[in-house]
Amino acid sequence: MSEVRLNFKEMCAKFDVTPRTLRYYEYIELLSPDREGRSRLYGPRELARMTLILRGRKFGFQLEELRQWLLIYDQEGTKAQMKVFLDMADRKLAELREQQVQLSQTIKELEQLRQTTDKFVSNQVDATFRLRQR
Repeated sequence: MSEVRLNFKEMCAKFDVTPRTLRYYEYIELLSPDREGRSRLYGPRELARMTLILRGRKFGFQLEELRQWLLIYDQEGTKAQMKVFLDMADRKLAELREQQVQLSQTIKELEQLRQTTDKFVSNQVDATFRLRQR
């Protein structure tokens, strides 16, 4: 049975990325497709790496972090890569929790400002209406 291999266009479509993004991921050595002439062919390894890259981006990891993390698999294997991932995930979770606290505070402040402004506008409308009534 032959392994799945996608060409450049199919890879872009499968992962919903632009050609520029895919070329950039190759340029910074996140992906290294096989080449046949001028064609790029992406096998199971590159499909798995692309899945991990996009998942990592979704969670907010930097591309360089992901590149180094993927290198660990190539150099030291799965277990070492998983241990590093646990550290990365812990750091990212702490960062996201801090952002969540800050976001909650910002929402509260904005709600209070909106409420104050709403009262001010309502009072201005009432005052204008009363003046016109005279």
